[in-house]
Amino acid sequence: MTTETRPDRHIGEWSDRLPAPLRRFVSRELIGFAILSAGTFAFDLALLWLIRHTTPLPVPAAVSVAYIAAVGLNYLLNRTFNFRSHAPMGRESLRYAVVAAADYLLTVGLTSGLSAIGVEFWTSRLASAVAVALLVYVAARWFVFPKSAN
Repeated sequence: MTTETRPDRHIGEWSDRLPAPLRRFVSRELIGFAILSAGTFAFDLALLWLIRHTTPLPVPAAVSVAYIAAVGLNYLLNRTFNFRSHAPMGRESLRYAVVAAADYLLTVGLTSGLSAIGVEFWTSRLASAVAVALLVYVAARWFVFPKSAN
C-alpha cells in the first residue's frame, strides 16, 4: 500500500497547515490525537445519550459504560492510525489501562461532582472531557506509545 492510499496518511496532516512557529509546538500526533479523540468523544456522548434514554442506570454507571466503550475504541484507533505502534500489545495495554483508570476516575468524578452541585449534566460531561484531554495526550505520547517502543 503506498503512502498516498494509506488511510492513516491524513490523520495528522492538519499540522502542516499551521503557521511555522506553531508547528514547532503542535505535533502531527497531537493533531491526530485531537481528531481521533473528538470522534470517540462523539461516540461516547451518543452512547451515553442512548443509555440515559433507554435504561434506568444512574449517572455514574451510565458514564462508566459509555466511557469504557469509547476508551477502548480510542486506544485501538490511536495505536493503529496515529501513533502507528507495532509494540507488543501486552505491556502497552497495561500502560494504557493505567492511563484509562486515571482518566476514568477524573471523568466520572468531575461529571458526577459537577452534576451534583447543579451544573447541567451535558456541561458537566463536556467540562470533564476538556479537563482530562491534555493529561491523556501526554500520557499516550510518552508513556503508552513511546517512540522507542515502536
